[in-house]
Amino acid sequence: MAIDFSAGDIQGFGHVRIVIGLVTGLSVTRILNGFSRFVQHPGKMPIYPAHFIWAVFMLVFVTHFWWFQFGLSTITKWAYPEYAFVISYAALIFFISSLLFPDQMGEYSGFEDYFNSRARWFYGLLAALFLVDMADSAIKGADHFQSMGSMYPVRQLILAGLALTGMFVRQRFYHITFGILAIALQIWQIYSRFFLLD
Repeated sequence: MAIDFSAGDIQGFGHVRIVIGLVTGLSVTRILNGFSRFVQHPGKMPIYPAHFIWAVFMLVFVTHFWWFQFGLSTITKWAYPEYAFVISYAALIFFISSLLFPDQMGEYSGFEDYFNSRARWFYGLLAALFLVDMADSAIKGADHFQSMGSMYPVRQLILAGLALTGMFVRQRFYHITFGILAIALQIWQIYSRFFLLD
């Protein structure tokens, strides 16, 4: 059964937005709490550049995702599969955020040891994130997907490919360079979408 928001069954997409906001808010909280560890315990929790860069990327990505979901307001008819997909997308973001900052670090010597031990999980989920983002853009309609630009699917596929490669590469330079590239592309996407078009 589909719910027709345009027919007044539910006011707008408020219900969907609230659930997305809850899950996404948990992601932001997790990342910010993680960053606070570096200030609270600078000697005990030294910064590992690759891990820190990817945490910054996720913070930028989460805030962009949260803002960008206003595009869901253009969908007037919702069926459960679309709803479950969007919630699963938000849950994926939360899971990656939690993976970057675990509850306990006792069995690891630091974030470098931890990040390297979870690299395959992290990059595998990151690759899924880049692909799911394309699906999320597609459910908002063909016009919306095309408005992302002709390079959007190419960029997402390249990022997913680099993430899959990161599952097997152990060089610190690769992880740091890839992270910086991902942040730069994310910031460029935000700038070009919300500033250049105004």
